[in-house]
Amino acid sequence: MAPATITSRDSLDVSAKIQQEAGAAAYSNSQKLVKTTRPNPSLQATADHRLKLVEAPVPEPGHGEVLLHVKATGICGSDVHFWKSGRIGSLVFEGDCILGHEAAGVVLKCGEGVTNVVPGDRVAVEPGMPCGECFLCLEGRYNLCEDVKFSGVYPYAGTIQRYKIHAAKWLHRLPHNLSFAEGALLEPLSVVLHGIRTAGLNLGSGTVICGAGPIGLIALAAARASGAHPIVITDIEPRRLQFAREFVPSCRTYRVDPSLDAAENGRRIRRLFRNDDANTAPELGQDLNQEYYAPRTVLECTGVESSVCTAAYTVRRGGTICIIGVGKSIMNNLPFMHISLAEIELKFINRYRDTWPAGIACLSGGILDLKPLVTHVYPLEDAVDALHLAADPKNGSIKIQIVDEGGEHTLP
Repeated sequence: MAPATITSRDSLDVSAKIQQEAGAAAYSNSQKLVKTTRPNPSLQATADHRLKLVEAPVPEPGHGEVLLHVKATGICGSDVHFWKSGRIGSLVFEGDCILGHEAAGVVLKCGEGVTNVVPGDRVAVEPGMPCGECFLCLEGRYNLCEDVKFSGVYPYAGTIQRYKIHAAKWLHRLPHNLSFAEGALLEPLSVVLHGIRTAGLNLGSGTVICGAGPIGLIALAAARASGAHPIVITDIEPRRLQFAREFVPSCRTYRVDPSLDAAENGRRIRRLFRNDDANTAPELGQDLNQEYYAPRTVLECTGVESSVCTAAYTVRRGGTICIIGVGKSIMNNLPFMHISLAEIELKFINRYRDTWPAGIACLSGGILDLKPLVTHVYPLEDAVDALHLAADPKNGSIKIQIVDEGGEHTLP
């Protein structure tokens, strides 16, 4: 059952909330603007860590571009991080910028040269627009392009607005059996798909998912669909572990104990991979706690240093840890020699590449059902309230989406 749309009882009228200004991330006044029947409220984060809902201009789409009516945008932890901290690694908010990058919507108008979509098409948005000319793009590793224009990362306008310009090349048509909410979930699913490909999950081999947030829960479902078994998911928050058990009943859960060191937490997680059939042990003639039965892969979805360390003590010798979560710029306490002597492969991912078609196939084909992850829905006019809810990890939310229910699919 889809969650009800939440409207703050303290919400002000749209006309009162939307200030008549455009931030530094908005389009220049020299561009020709599109006439729309409704305003274009946009949620912007400022360089001094404020949020504001302001009117953004709506430019004409240029060559290869389309104008979208954004129907659904999911809130990512990075949106909150940019608001609160102003940076993620080398990505720095130097001025006002519209947030949001997990989105789906309807094509309203196409610029010259657009052939893959037409007005009225329902599409999911791949938010990164790489240069297409550097050696990384030419090698197909466009997610590593240094000149990528990524929605919601300063100075490129994001998707928490009614109308958005986007390159048509990076739009993916949605089949009729997928909703806009599911279309917006394709972005976090893409992160997981890239992580699973990088980690090399194996059918029938055990894996650990570190973190039961949105990415971790999607990784849990995707790992299950990939045939990994057993699967253990960890977190420090018991309500999220309970959600994980309801979401994927076959999983095993472990509540991380902050009073224990990484090595001990790792040993306790490993115990969950024992075959508890007592009749099996004599046949094997060996201790079921030994190295062979430790998980071959770990998908680390938190980016927290202590969790990465725990993953190192959890994975078996010769195994693989794939860091999916975003962490602090420098980590100084990784168990270097343990990782080295055990020949543990420590792998990393940066966003995704060539994942939307696979994600659409998974959702439309019923391989994955991610709809239960959307626990809260806010109208666009209450986007500030949605960000505040997302910033509180103790409120029980999983995935919060901002929607625009209006039915405008054409321009005047």
